[in-house]
Amino acid sequence: MGRITDAVKHIIIINIFLFVAPQLAPALGLDSLFALYFPKNPNFGFWQFLTHMFMHGGFAHILFNMYGLWAFGTPLEQMWGKNKFIFFYLSAGLGAGIIYTLVNYYQFSGVYDQLISIGLSNNDIQNILSTGSYNNQILEYVSEAQLAEFYATYHTPAVGASGAVYGILVAFGMAFPNAKLALIFFPVPIAAKYFIPLIILGDLFFGITKYSVGNVAHFAHVGGALIGFIIAWYWKQNQFKRWN
Repeated sequence: MGRITDAVKHIIIINIFLFVAPQLAPALGLDSLFALYFPKNPNFGFWQFLTHMFMHGGFAHILFNMYGLWAFGTPLEQMWGKNKFIFFYLSAGLGAGIIYTLVNYYQFSGVYDQLISIGLSNNDIQNILSTGSYNNQILEYVSEAQLAEFYATYHTPAVGASGAVYGILVAFGMAFPNAKLALIFFPVPIAAKYFIPLIILGDLFFGITKYSVGNVAHFAHVGGALIGFIIAWYWKQNQFKRWN
């Protein structure tokens, strides 16, 4: 890794600006406008599939994402060129948002259909989503955990560049498979070709089992990794040239 490359630098600047701006001018409502909401939420907009990847929920969130962008994105931009790198980054981020939303929609629809099947009306369900309160008799058919996730899916927006960064991480591993990487909490260097699949499998496991600690969009990570793999694999097979 040498000096920071142009696209990586400008993406980091945009992320920092959009991290600071909502805190300096909360009245603008940038968080609600640019974060990715569930499609049935009135705050949802199609542009959020793009804009959510430039928003972050906290300092640690943006710090780790921007470090990953710099550390793994810089050598890729040097190899691919600026335009190709930007296309890849945005594609991975968009794919992450779409796949994350599709998984949420599938899970949300499952609970919604259960509630309909036990006799609740659309208005009853909307009241649950609006207030978070419900008749305890519902718990005979739908668990409290399912209802909590149903409510959270509807209300909780997704933010962050993690999906795009996961795409970059996968492409880095394909380009530099023997590069040694390590986690902060497991500081033993492991070759990228082993390290990267391991953390993606971890995200997939936590996304499926719900054992995750904290509000982590695991399927956005998996989605970004999947799109990144498809694009990088296609370019590698077709010996795609730099876009200058």
